[in-house]
Amino acid sequence: MKRPKVCILRTAGTNCDKETAFAFEKSGGQAELIHVNRLINKARRIADYQILAIPGGFSYGDDAGAGRILANELRFKLIEDIRNFIAQGKLIIGICNGFQILVKSGLLPGNGDLNQEASLIINDSNKFEDRWVYLRPQGRCVWTEGIKEDIYLPVAHGEGKFVVLNKQVLARLKKNRQVIFQYCDNHGRLSGYPDNPNGSIDNIAGISDKSGRIFGLMPHPERHIQISQHPMQAASKKRQGDGMLIFKNGVNYARKHL
Repeated sequence: MKRPKVCILRTAGTNCDKETAFAFEKSGGQAELIHVNRLINKARRIADYQILAIPGGFSYGDDAGAGRILANELRFKLIEDIRNFIAQGKLIIGICNGFQILVKSGLLPGNGDLNQEASLIINDSNKFEDRWVYLRPQGRCVWTEGIKEDIYLPVAHGEGKFVVLNKQVLARLKKNRQVIFQYCDNHGRLSGYPDNPNGSIDNIAGISDKSGRIFGLMPHPERHIQISQHPMQAASKKRQGDGMLIFKNGVNYARKHL
């Protein structure tokens, strides 16, 4: 495959679509911004892409709760197309509002019947949190392959507290290694506010489905793909932003397997 095709899904209120497209382009993908209505009315087909990316923003103004309306459109208007997409082993990533959408549509954690088992609710601070955070990698996920050390990414959200339906859901996430990132301090230790900016249970910042191909996270990897975006860039010894490997992993997997 020359360049894997990436569908950057957008609608009213999406505002991180161009940054996400740029990150995929820099990683070797061929990104295209697609309004959800074009998929609903069959003007474009999700089957033509290898990766579906749902970027951050405030879809439909988050008027019915963060990500709820677009989540319902996926669940009730596009679900057969999405199920076929997933059955073909293709990749999905949801960032911030996109993570909220994946969780509220039931695509994450991914139990097969689309029952919602988790949510992202109002931050414990009761305010919008806009800061950089450290993330401790773990679990098993296509998108985070090779990330062994803590990474540093920005968050920008008002409803980012990850909660689950019950203890059984959390136990299953841990057993299946679906917890992919946890908020931590600069020494890799799980910590409370402000290191955990929203009060998420078990400091959870990102999860995947059981296959590791569907991935959602609250921090914004597209906002740290270049060292120049780092607030302490002069002291950094890295060649690329910490978020870049996430996009490269997705593109490289699609090139190899899809």
